[in-house]
Amino acid sequence: MDDLEPTLLVIPVLAVLAPILARGLGRWVRVPIVVFELVLGILVGPSLLGWAQPSDFVATLSQFGLAMLFFVAGSEIEFTELRERSGRLAIVGWLISIAAGIGIVWAFAPGEIAILIGIALCSTALGTILPILRDAGELQTPFGRAIGAIGAVGEFGPLIAISLFLGSKDPGVETIILAIFALVAGLAIWLAIKLPRGAMHRTVNASLHTSGQFAIRVVLLILSALVALSIVLDLDMLLGAFAAGIVWRLIMRDAAEADRHAVESKVEAVAFGFLIPIFFIYTGITFDLEALLDNPLLLALVPLVVVALLVIRGLPSTLAAPRGSTRKQRLSVALLGATGLPIIVAVTGIGVDEGILTTADAAVFVGAGMLSVLVFPLVAMSLRGERTAGVREFEDDRA
Repeated sequence: MDDLEPTLLVIPVLAVLAPILARGLGRWVRVPIVVFELVLGILVGPSLLGWAQPSDFVATLSQFGLAMLFFVAGSEIEFTELRERSGRLAIVGWLISIAAGIGIVWAFAPGEIAILIGIALCSTALGTILPILRDAGELQTPFGRAIGAIGAVGEFGPLIAISLFLGSKDPGVETIILAIFALVAGLAIWLAIKLPRGAMHRTVNASLHTSGQFAIRVVLLILSALVALSIVLDLDMLLGAFAAGIVWRLIMRDAAEADRHAVESKVEAVAFGFLIPIFFIYTGITFDLEALLDNPLLLALVPLVVVALLVIRGLPSTLAAPRGSTRKQRLSVALLGATGLPIIVAVTGIGVDEGILTTADAAVFVGAGMLSVLVFPLVAMSLRGERTAGVREFEDDRA
């Protein structure tokens, strides 16, 4: 039997099993579904049971899942948050993070590897955090808005850095290419704002419950167009996916609330019900666990990288914490700000392709990203859960 056939069966089984396990365990402790997807992927992968194997076809589906994760993250951005105090300080915090990350690594390993690792360490997994905040009812609280700003900057910033410093061309040429992409994406955003959308919204409404599904087709068109543009310009495709999410949000901003929620539900069904689970499960399948187990030194580096994430990314993120935050509340902000995986997977993948990192090196950072997704949101939301109904919520810091 071809290796692709059992893999195509195993992945859907694990995708169904993951939320069941998360729901069952949720009676005692809240663990994000992505953790189960990752762990189950490792379990059935070549390093352990060997029931699923890497394949080009599933790898392509996984890349679609990663793109969809960043599309959803882009579509969740509230630009008003970036103009608030928390948004401005989130930008300052990220600049401190990338400077600290590159600077610290450069002291031990100067050169391109320092830039690559520094970018990986200054990322925030907004697409992973948003479902957790949504499920906890935190999206519209000052805490949730602050985390949204931190996550938006922590995903968009590294994407820009990847395009500038990890491309095949020199930074000057990459800057020009990035400016071309920004011009085209900016034009798309301008059109999304200025063009009359009444006819489009009526078409969306008319096809919501028919085989036409116009909204989903437009989503896929925008996503494909901007991802293709990124690839043609030799930029990271995730930059296009993120920009596509922003464009789609602006297109739908004036739609009727019921229609907007219906479309969001359909997009989330495609994203979180199909493509994104494939990405996380396949990340587990391709995780080089053997390399870590065969080298105790590399294995010992994983918790050190987790600590580095908390220090380099988490601590500067606390600058954006809402006014009046207690130490526990700031710790929650730091933990969620330091939660990173998708950018780490993307950056280390580039490092392996370019010969800067070995697969074992990449496993150290991906393993640390997995642990951050497992531990940091769990602790952060547990600290948030200690609030009682009589405790006053954070001050609203809109400014």
